[in-house]
Amino acid sequence: MSIFTPTNQIRLTNVAIVRMKKGGKRFEIACYKNKVMSWRSGAEKDLDEVLQTDKVFINVSKGQVAKKEDLSKAFGTEDVTEICKQILAKGELQVSDKERQTQLEQMFRDIATIVAEKCVNPETKRPYTVNLIERAMKDIHYSVKANKSTKQQALEVIRQLRESIQIQRAHMRLRFVLPAKEGKKLKEKLKPLIKVVESEDFDDQLEMVCLIDPGCYREIDELIRCETKGKGSLEVLSLKDVEEGDEKLE
Repeated sequence: MSIFTPTNQIRLTNVAIVRMKKGGKRFEIACYKNKVMSWRSGAEKDLDEVLQTDKVFINVSKGQVAKKEDLSKAFGTEDVTEICKQILAKGELQVSDKERQTQLEQMFRDIATIVAEKCVNPETKRPYTVNLIERAMKDIHYSVKANKSTKQQALEVIRQLRESIQIQRAHMRLRFVLPAKEGKKLKEKLKPLIKVVESEDFDDQLEMVCLIDPGCYREIDELIRCETKGKGSLEVLSLKDVEEGDEKLE
């Protein structure tokens, strides 16, 4: 005996549902788990990697596909790709309480990591540790917003933390001097960690002044100490403010 499956029903498994109410109706899209947040943060740019199917549903669990006329009335377009993008951006990700809690804890840690990478204590001119930023975020009772990207929230956290701790979003200006022998090889390893090279002088040794994100300081310090066996030197010259208007975190 064959089981009749209506043509407007599609069965999907291991699915993350994003739901949105619009024009008095409920619309849902079926996504791959873990991909929704990647899309929202900008890490994932390929919509096909996010959506299990490019159909819009009224109920994913029952496999009921939304009617074209309902979509057109609610969204003002029949372009399913555009509708899926709208639902992805503004819809609510349906997850279990345990999943939501795990996701929020991970986002909290990610936000603290970004803040620690981009900021310094202006008195000591040194970066903060992630743990210290996490504690400061708990002290101000920062509440993670699941539908906002971690980079956006990191900017918000920096603004709020200024009221409770000495914190400044800045690049560190460093000078390092490396023996000629290790200089060339080490320069290639340091390149990805450097934002801007301000000056470079290569005679019998390599001397470079550059700007870095504070979060890279420890890695640079360790690289220079290990690779030059203590013969290289690293000095923090000053801090260069990141302009308030520069609201992007790269």
